[in-house]
Amino acid sequence: MRKRLAVLTSGGDAPGMNAAVRAVVLVGTELGFDVVGVRSGYQGLLDADFVDLGPADVIDQIRQGGTMLGSARCPAFLTRAGRDAARRRLADARLDHLVVIGGNGSLTGARALTAPEERGEQQLAVAGIPASIDNDIGHTRLAIGVDTAMNTIVEACDKIADTAAAHDRAFIVEVMGRDCGYLAMATSVAAGADVVLFREAGKTVETLVGEVTDALADLRRKGRRRALIIKAEGVQVSAEGLKAKVDAALAERALAVETRVTVLGHIVRGGRPSATDRLVATRLGHAAVRALADGHRGVMASWSPGRLPEGASWSAADPRCALVDLDEVLAETARLIDVESPEARWRAQVFDQMGHVLRL
Repeated sequence: MRKRLAVLTSGGDAPGMNAAVRAVVLVGTELGFDVVGVRSGYQGLLDADFVDLGPADVIDQIRQGGTMLGSARCPAFLTRAGRDAARRRLADARLDHLVVIGGNGSLTGARALTAPEERGEQQLAVAGIPASIDNDIGHTRLAIGVDTAMNTIVEACDKIADTAAAHDRAFIVEVMGRDCGYLAMATSVAAGADVVLFREAGKTVETLVGEVTDALADLRRKGRRRALIIKAEGVQVSAEGLKAKVDAALAERALAVETRVTVLGHIVRGGRPSATDRLVATRLGHAAVRALADGHRGVMASWSPGRLPEGASWSAADPRCALVDLDEVLAETARLIDVESPEARWRAQVFDQMGHVLRL
């Protein structure tokens, strides 16, 4: 009897998800799996919303944004009864291998599906692939979608900088990222921003207002006609709230600086994936399916060029991909968000040190 492999995308969409699905289908077919797509994420598991997938169904998906399989919230999956139902649907369809493409919540669901205390004697092999524009998943250098999101932000900031210079204005640009400030940090360098604000710095609103006001005063003294402030959405004050406080502080100093706000929002998630995201997604998909075929269980394929995560092993299929136990992935993700991991502390420290460098 042929082996059967399911693939689903879950959580927020990220450019490159379709490239990962494509890789799973192509590699799985080559290895002798019958590949089945699950529509609408974990909700599709509960509904047994399955569709057979072959190479002809995915061959052009590498260039498409979003997710061809769809994604949806599934409150029922958060319950034991919901997960039991999902396992029954997989068993009824003879699907004993599953690849989950998504972020922290999606990988948490993948781990729960295979929890020994819940699955009983069911032999379900699961592998995860990190996909999140926020780059907030532990033990992977990049998640699928991050590079495209950064390119979108930089392109938008370049255009905003043109109009800012033309009208002698300061723009506060808010970017997505939830509780992770990676997008704000990375794009502040690439876009030539003057100030970057992110949650991990742990600064009060008053401190942030002071930093922005000082920077604007400094840039005005230097005769700069534009200022670009990139703010992560996880910062505890809204972009409009920050503008109001900065305007008040500027008025107290008698500084005539006109400020504007742009919230990029969900535009950051969309669009065709960059070459980097297509490549990373394809290689992670390849590594994940090969890992399942080789007998690995409960792992995430990680993009880890040059650095093996602690406790991980290198993928036999790709020298830049590692296989990390899902439990450790989720633990490191929590440390990353809580600014307890070395990676998160390093990010915050570096940008604290280079704050004045940005506006030289």
